[in-house]
Amino acid sequence: MKNVRFSAALLPVMLLALVSCTGGSSNKKSIMTPTATGAPYEMLVVADPEDFQNGVYDALHEVLTDDIPGLPQSEEFFKVSKTTSRDFTRSHRYCRNIIIVKIDRMFTQAKYKFSRDVYASPQIVMTIQAPDIAGFKKFLEKSGGSILTFFDKVEINREVEHLKRSHHPVIEEKVQDIFGCDVYVPEDLRRMKTAKNFLWASTDRGERDMNFVIYSYPYTDANTFTAGYFFDKRDSVMQRNIPGPREGQYMTTTREFVKVRDAEVKGKYAQIARGLWDMKNYDMGGPFVSISRVDEKNQRVIVVEGFVYAPGDSKKGLMRRMEAALYTLRLPDEIDEDTNNFKLEEITINPDDE
Repeated sequence: MKNVRFSAALLPVMLLALVSCTGGSSNKKSIMTPTATGAPYEMLVVADPEDFQNGVYDALHEVLTDDIPGLPQSEEFFKVSKTTSRDFTRSHRYCRNIIIVKIDRMFTQAKYKFSRDVYASPQIVMTIQAPDIAGFKKFLEKSGGSILTFFDKVEINREVEHLKRSHHPVIEEKVQDIFGCDVYVPEDLRRMKTAKNFLWASTDRGERDMNFVIYSYPYTDANTFTAGYFFDKRDSVMQRNIPGPREGQYMTTTREFVKVRDAEVKGKYAQIARGLWDMKNYDMGGPFVSISRVDEKNQRVIVVEGFVYAPGDSKKGLMRRMEAALYTLRLPDEIDEDTNNFKLEEITINPDDE
């Protein structure tokens, strides 16, 4: 595990527009703007040739390739490529995520700023500047987590925008019928099971399988949101509804590998759990992430969860797609208010917030 700290506290679970700590710009896409290239979680770093030799690039690369939390194996946040400032040509400029490094004594302090859709769309171009090498490295030690969080949020937001355009309408309708909620899940999820206050949708591929779960239970008081309560409730629901291939086999929570934390969704309290699940009495498991929220209108807790099964394979992309789907949930009162807005709220990415 690498030593860069992923700043989970800076990852609000509201999907919200981005603003830089130095007053980032918002560029509207014109009809002539090229489409950004590259796959999700790919990053291009642009720097002067000497910065690829003096440790500047290595320090930034260490930040961007930190391990993603909650996965059973080590997987890096970003696949990083690099080019020199001189070779930063048209083809490079279409990359979806770009960080430009500038080390120059003309700068009085280390800081970062960003702009959207500079050369292509959707695109983020961030510039990190510092007066010298030591200042750059010290700045990354303090701000690396928030930079990583920022770009992770950018990618989740892009997936949410995709889900708004392309999602599974039948599952959306079923969730509305059972829970009175709206949610957008990937079209790949073709198989569905329902029970009282429960729905499970799956790609049912055997391997590289994505799954979405939503369930509800009465809200009593704040003790509902302790880690122990979450574990007990999840295990109870999954044992009843997600069995293994034989009797006595069912999904459970690998509690020692799960982190439960308080968060905020759409300005209100939420609980996020991230970690591993396994199948009781059966050799099967994988990662999951869940978000629990209070439906104040109906005095109940709504839990949405994404989990995957992909033995021996990368799970990053599958999990990021499912996590984005969870953020599209709209509770009944949010539907009434027509708050169908999944863009990231304007925030300040400030290293002092860490």
